[in-house]
Amino acid sequence: MINRLLTQTLSVLGITSTIVASSMLQANAQEIQKVSNANPSTKAADLLVQTTYPQAPTQQQTPYQTPTPTQQQTPYQTPTQQQTPTQAPFVSPGRATRGGSSYIGVGGNLGIAGETTLSEGSFAVISKIGLTNSLSVRPAALIGDNATFLIPITLDFPIETITNTGQTQISASPYVGAGVSVSTADDSNVGFLISGGLDVPVAEQLTANAALNVSFLDDTNVGLLLGVGYNF
Repeated sequence: MINRLLTQTLSVLGITSTIVASSMLQANAQEIQKVSNANPSTKAADLLVQTTYPQAPTQQQTPYQTPTPTQQQTPYQTPTQQQTPTQAPFVSPGRATRGGSSYIGVGGNLGIAGETTLSEGSFAVISKIGLTNSLSVRPAALIGDNATFLIPITLDFPIETITNTGQTQISASPYVGAGVSVSTADDSNVGFLISGGLDVPVAEQLTANAALNVSFLDDTNVGLLLGVGYNF
């Protein structure tokens, strides 16, 4: 009877051990599966399958552009100095003015008042020497019993038409100025001179002149000078 009880006990213990071992194996298998899901396989084959390599970026194709030629650089050259035309001097003796050409000529003086040659009838040498476009010097010599020299500087005005009959046109250029007069009489002296008159072109090479001269020497001397000059 003791043997039978022992045998039954061993049988119960074997069955219990088998159930416990089976339960433990099943739990261990589940634990291993969880670990496998959480930690991917590190085997070479698994890494080869699981690893994905980044693709090389595709080169972006730009539209074709025609290459622009580089600008050819020329050697540096020293700039040449620009030559400006030579300008005529401001004062040019003998030039034409806006009142006409320069000239030299002869004429006569008609005395009006005074006691010098300017106030007497006399032979005259007249001239006009242009200085600028509007200024002239007009030396004149009056020759009689004595000589009197007139040296006025005048402002010349543009030539204006006086009359125009269709066939004949008369133009004139007025002028006015001041200067000095020199008398060579016994009581020679120098005085202030006022002069004014007209230049009238009468031909291509001729200019007629009429001038009223007033000289202040010992007394006032007045004369009317008429002449014709040759243009140069």
